[in-house]
Amino acid sequence: MMDFSFTAEQEDLRRTVRRFAESELAPLVRDAEETETFPRHLFKRFAELGLNGVRYPEADGGSGFDKVSDCIVREEMSRVCQSFSSSWSAHSHLGIWPIWRAGTEAQKAGFFRPALAGERIAGFALSEPDGGSDIRALRTRAEKVPGGWRLNGSKLYITNAPIADFLTLAARTEADLTPAAISLFLVELPNPGIVVTRLKKEGIRASDTGLIHISDAFVPDASLLGGRTGTYPIILDSLSENRVGVAANALGMAQGALDAALDYAKVRKVRGKTIGQYQAIAHKLANMAAEIEAARWLVYYGAWRVDQGTLDVATAAKVKLVASECAVRVSEAAIRIHGGAGIMSEYPVGRIHRDSLVYVIGEGTSEIQRNLIARGLGL
Repeated sequence: MMDFSFTAEQEDLRRTVRRFAESELAPLVRDAEETETFPRHLFKRFAELGLNGVRYPEADGGSGFDKVSDCIVREEMSRVCQSFSSSWSAHSHLGIWPIWRAGTEAQKAGFFRPALAGERIAGFALSEPDGGSDIRALRTRAEKVPGGWRLNGSKLYITNAPIADFLTLAARTEADLTPAAISLFLVELPNPGIVVTRLKKEGIRASDTGLIHISDAFVPDASLLGGRTGTYPIILDSLSENRVGVAANALGMAQGALDAALDYAKVRKVRGKTIGQYQAIAHKLANMAAEIEAARWLVYYGAWRVDQGTLDVATAAKVKLVASECAVRVSEAAIRIHGGAGIMSEYPVGRIHRDSLVYVIGEGTSEIQRNLIARGLGL
């Protein structure tokens, strides 16, 4: 039996998040974008609404929802502001999902649960200046020393790094270029051996992003995730699931762009008619709506596969590829519909387009997604 409906609880969640996004997030967007600063108090507010733990079981301190619900939250938040959704996602998923999956009880008590409560801000430090999308080329090293580990290397484009209280950081624990050599560490900030430089960006400007320089940074033995080396499979699982998640972010951006373009087309008049009454504009809006609807059901199919425990790498790549490219096309079309107004900062479509471009690069470029899909085809 095929069921394409959301549950009553999921529909309630969508309404709750939409009200929150429109009443509490929307008024903060302009100032946050102009100052390129994330409002830190939102992490506590996310916690009060149960959003930090939407993906996690109640027994572990979460809200007891599922991946479909997680994608609903992402879609509704990204529809209003992708910067806010991005920082929340880096905190509530990438930063702490590996701890939930593989952490010791002490690590969950010290990192996972305080992050759920919005008391500690998390970041996920994986990408490196020379590594690009090749995780196995990771160069940051972890050397075993008495009482702990000494870390050396660098990380680039790390969301939340400038405001994080801790990082879930990937480092090589063996010299061999094998997946078994890559491990995760829970690194408290500040650390005398770690310097975080805040980066200025064209997209997701209100989401703090950093360059991390690591020089002989000591972390205790208790920092090694799960007390074991070789947690590369945890990283892969996290990234595959998160590709479905960021696809929902892209879906929200596309919907936000369509909403703005539709509103504009209903009020902007040319020669006595609204521009939406002209077939050229009406057809463009129709194409945007159709593409978004196709992407929406692929995104939620991917989320359903996560909840069924059957998500594979190729499917995750398809979901992310389609949704992210959709957001770029739709947001560009929205700018064109706005005409000259589309490049004015008082309208959201320019911001949405800049933000959408982040996701044909971040979380694995579109080219990487196509490589993964082709591999799934046996090529």
